[in-house]
Amino acid sequence: MAVAVVGLQTRLMPIAFDIETLRRSEMFSGLSPEALELVVAAGSVRRLSAGTRVFAQGDPGVSGHSLLEGRVKIVQTRADGSQAVLRFIGPGEMYGTVAALMNQAFPADAVAVVDSVEIWWTIPALRQLIRAHPEIGLRSTAAAGTRLLDLQSRMGEMTGERVEQRIARTLLRLMEKAGRPSGDGVEIDFPITRQDLAEMAGSTLHTVSRTLAALDQRGVTASARRRIIVRDPRALTQLAETGVG
Repeated sequence: MAVAVVGLQTRLMPIAFDIETLRRSEMFSGLSPEALELVVAAGSVRRLSAGTRVFAQGDPGVSGHSLLEGRVKIVQTRADGSQAVLRFIGPGEMYGTVAALMNQAFPADAVAVVDSVEIWWTIPALRQLIRAHPEIGLRSTAAAGTRLLDLQSRMGEMTGERVEQRIARTLLRLMEKAGRPSGDGVEIDFPITRQDLAEMAGSTLHTVSRTLAALDQRGVTASARRRIIVRDPRALTQLAETGVG
């Protein structure tokens, strides 16, 4: 059974959270209960109100983060001022950690999409944990490699697929990552705007709106303001794979 662990916080009352989230996380899976207690003791737990910017693109990388509850989006601003949503972070995932461990600036903003809870560590504390438990460093490296491969795959899609396919693939990724059963199908469990979807799929707001409207009409999806339900995952998968749905 899951055990609630009280995290550290400086000004507010301590925050209770489920240590199983850390046990299933990218960085800390497989650690013993005693090691997980040290991980928690070395960090600080805090609540993030929706809209809170955890760190900003270009800021010195001085902390590593792992989400315990909620959703955080990673948004990068390009040289021309346009923005791209790189990914959405869910419970158990790390963010900002690799850049910080490499003494690099944060490459993007991290913004809470909904009310969330995170645990974060100073870089000296995180390095001490890695020295004590080298598998933490190995898992961090593996997670970063997986994300790099994912970004490379998405870049290939941008050049070789129709825009409707890219939008369908993006919806499938979101469904697989954050889908929950609902009476109408599988609902993406956090608010997502059409602009977010356009940035993730390398498309435009107009094209995403048009595509979602067509999918809604065919019964593949049901979308409203900041809410998307996949009603026919099979048809969406066919569109993503073949461009025909």
